Amino acid sequence: MTYSIVARDRDTGELGVGVQSRAFNTGAVVPWARAGVGAVATQAFGERRYGYRGLELMSTGIPPADALAQLRDADDRAEYRQVAMIDAAGTTAQHTGGACIEAAGHTSGAGWAAQANMVDSQRVWESMGEAFESASGTLARRLLAALDAAQAAGGDWRGMQAGGILVVPAEGEPWERVVDLRVDDSDAPLTELRRRRVGFVFQFFHLIPELTGAENVTLPARLAGAGAGADARARALIERLGVAEASSRLPGVLSGGEQQRLAVARALVNDPVLVLADEPTGNLDEESGHQVLQLLRSLADEGRSVLLVTHEPEAAAIADRVLHLRVLA
Repeated sequence: MTYSIVARDRDTGELGVGVQSRAFNTGAVVPWARAGVGAVATQAFGERRYGYRGLELMSTGIPPADALAQLRDADDRAEYRQVAMIDAAGTTAQHTGGACIEAAGHTSGAGWAAQANMVDSQRVWESMGEAFESASGTLARRLLAALDAAQAAGGDWRGMQAGGILVVPAEGEPWERVVDLRVDDSDAPLTELRRRRVGFVFQFFHLIPELTGAENVTLPARLAGAGAGADARARALIERLGVAEASSRLPGVLSGGEQQRLAVARALVNDPVLVLADEPTGNLDEESGHQVLQLLRSLADEGRSVLLVTHEPEAAAIADRVLHLRVLA
C-alpha cells in the first residue's frame, strides 16, 4: 500500500526519505532520518523499531546491510516488512519480505533506494529511481519528483491518502531538519505537499521590525522545524541577493530595495516550488525594482514556478506568459 525512496544528495550530503501511501498518517511511521547518520523507510507492516534502531546502529559505524540483518533476525514478522536504509556515505540496503502483498519489490542505484508494495506493477519502484536520477534541484525536489513518477506509473492500486518528505542536513544535531512535511489525510497528498512549499513576496515587505534581516529570512524555516541548516540556507540567499550588510540590521534602517530583497530571500528559504509575488516592485526605485525582477526571472529559469501580479509593463515583460485581467462593466 506504500511506495517510498531513501536517498543522499551527493553535492550537499543531505539525507532524506519521500513516501506516499493509501494508509492514513504514513508520514509519521515510514520516514526516519538523522543528520550525518542516514535515513530509513519502514513500511508494509511498518515497524518503527527499524527506523529508530536502524539509525542507532548506523550511528556506531555499522553498515546498512548489517544493521538491517540484525533487525530482521530479531523480528519474527520480518517477512511482512519492507525496509530500506541508506547511510551518510550513500550505501544502501533493502528488504522486501515474501509475505508483502504484490506487486512488491525494490531497486537501488548510486545514492538511492526505492521500494513499493501493494502497487500496480514493478514499474512503480523502477520509475522512482529513474525520476530521481534525472531530476535536478534540491534533494526534497528530487524526492518529490520520484513520488510523482511512481504515481504516474500506477501507484498504490488502492489510491492515495497520505505522504511525507523528510530531509536532514549532512551534519548537525539529531533533531535538525532541512525539510519535514507531512500530509496525513488527503485525496491528493502529493499536491498538498507542494502547496506547503509555497513562498510569498509582498508589495509592502512585511518584515518583523524587531528582528534583524537575517532573523526575518530564517523565520519561516524555524517555524517549519528546521535547525542549523536554516541558517546556512539563509546566509546563502542573503549573499546571492547582495544584502549581506543589511542582514544584521533592523528593517527600519534599511532602504526599500534592501527590505524587498530580504523579503524575497525569506520567501525562498524553505525551497518553494511555487513563488507568489504581489506587486514586488511597487514600492521600489527603478534600479532596485530591476534587481528584484532579474531575481524572479532567474528563479523561473531554475525550474520554479513564479506567479507575478503587476501593473508595470517592464515587470510583465520578464514572464513566459502574460494574462490580462479586466473589469467588465
